[in-house]
Amino acid sequence: MHRRLAILAGALAALAANCVFAADFAGNTVEWIIPFKEGGGSDKWARFYAPMLAKALPGKPSVVVRNMPGAGSTRGTNYFAARAKPDGLTILGTSGSTQFPYLLGDRRVKYEYKDWQVVLASPTGGVFYVNPALGVRSAKDLVKLKGKKLLYGSQGATSLDLIPLLAFELLGLDVEPIFGMRGRAAARLAFERGEVNIDQQTTPAYLSQVVPLVKAGKAVPIMSWGALAKDGRLVRDPTFPNLPHFAEVYEMIHGRKPSGPAWHAWRTFFVAGFPGQKMVFLPKGTPPDIVAVYRAAFEKIVSAPGFEKKAAKRLGIYPQHTGAAAEATKHLATTIAPGDRKWVRDWLVRRFKVKLR
Repeated sequence: MHRRLAILAGALAALAANCVFAADFAGNTVEWIIPFKEGGGSDKWARFYAPMLAKALPGKPSVVVRNMPGAGSTRGTNYFAARAKPDGLTILGTSGSTQFPYLLGDRRVKYEYKDWQVVLASPTGGVFYVNPALGVRSAKDLVKLKGKKLLYGSQGATSLDLIPLLAFELLGLDVEPIFGMRGRAAARLAFERGEVNIDQQTTPAYLSQVVPLVKAGKAVPIMSWGALAKDGRLVRDPTFPNLPHFAEVYEMIHGRKPSGPAWHAWRTFFVAGFPGQKMVFLPKGTPPDIVAVYRAAFEKIVSAPGFEKKAAKRLGIYPQHTGAAAEATKHLATTIAPGDRKWVRDWLVRRFKVKLR
């Protein structure tokens, strides 16, 4: 009898030691660091999710977005890496502009993606469009632009604009970037004023700000950058199924599929900038029960009735990734082959005289 009780007691002690209790955030405030200014795409994305996250987390805490812009988003991200406590009360939202310095080996980067737990990955897309005065009505007409001077408003060659700038070069277009734009919204306004004649916007901005221009005959959509299938293939963007993706357009112009180091480099940054553009992270050392709670909360949000319709208006028609899918997206968006990194760095120096830190 005593032996049975001892065995039972030992079993109960082991069970208690291994039991994981879900975190409860009642009465607390979760700070969501966004390393970009207010009003931008990342800010709007976080503020879209924040009220739903507050309701989905145990204890229904307040979720407050804190904007920490600066140094190409590395300032706020470095702050998170150095200061965030692993108690579930501080989370980080990154963007392609945060992934790019990391992939390029920028010395301002003091963060390591491998240290963090991802709990949500939000893909997005982008559309390239032109001024109708150029005489182009579809992607097949792009050959008419060869030899013409094209002007593109850009935030900088190492920003998310790296993707369109490299695409233009691969397509053989003569594009002069007008650097110094303080965001894609500023570039769009320059397009509307006729100061530049080509532009690209990510899906949320395109749906809200550019579609009215298309309907008014003031912009002509040419192509999307594409989307990533589960098997890794570049496919048409589900939000813009009638537009060819970049690789299709490349084949239209050159008569062959894209290949070579420039293509591999473009694809690497495309994944970091669009399929894996926005992610939510918990800091290094966060206990498994807190990670599990956040993953469950975001899964509850994205699987709720009506979420897809609500998200489509703000984010486009893209699957929001949680769990293993988010982990896979994180890996693709933050991993680069050494040869691809070298090629891109050399190209940036050669083409734009970029002084890489």
